[in-house]
Amino acid sequence: MKQKLLLFTLGSLLIFLLLSVWYKPAESSEPGEKEVVVLLHGLARSNMAMWRLKQRLEEADFHVETIGYASFNRTSQDIILEISQQINDCCRSINNRVHFVGHSLGGLLIRAYLVENRLDNLGRVVLIGTPNHGSEVADYANRKWWGHFAGPAALSLGTSKESFPNTLPEPDYPVGIIAGVSSSGNEELIPGLDDGLVSVESTKLENMQDFIAVPSGHSMMRYNKVVASQTIHFLKHGQFNN
Repeated sequence: MKQKLLLFTLGSLLIFLLLSVWYKPAESSEPGEKEVVVLLHGLARSNMAMWRLKQRLEEADFHVETIGYASFNRTSQDIILEISQQINDCCRSINNRVHFVGHSLGGLLIRAYLVENRLDNLGRVVLIGTPNHGSEVADYANRKWWGHFAGPAALSLGTSKESFPNTLPEPDYPVGIIAGVSSSGNEELIPGLDDGLVSVESTKLENMQDFIAVPSGHSMMRYNKVVASQTIHFLKHGQFNN
């Protein structure tokens, strides 16, 4: 079991290192009269990783602004500054209703952005597989000599009270949370149900407006049709379609 866990963690770290060296900045165009969705990817990805969810949101008649950021060898605060500038550039001057959707770390970045930037035209927020109370996988990496290769942003996602997720205040805006559930084989590391990287319990927030769990692994949630349809339903109606 421990060997399997080590191989899984090292494999995830390798993917992280390979993908973090390349990203695309925000893609922006004029929204017209459509409601806007600001879409943020997770750790070690680019906005290209959100292409399918972006497509489905656009098919639901939303205008989508994808925010890209690099996460390798950067702190969470470094990333917050970068995405804040991009979001302000694309969305602070428009009158359209602005929603936010984030996968994994992207959800935490949205929460951090909204602490310092309150929008009068703020709509709803959907967090997909977001470790709102941290991930035991980050705790595990913090205990290992090779953990520093993951970089400070990844290591800040632990479950301690001082971790990046646990220092964010509770949202005071409408938030819907989607958790993934899969048979990851990580029961020794992550207690209870999880998506392979984040436990279901860690995704939950005290002030969440609605919650739903869907059968999906962590990375595949951004491609999952049910995740997309539930995201769209919450953005339009303020609740999931249970």
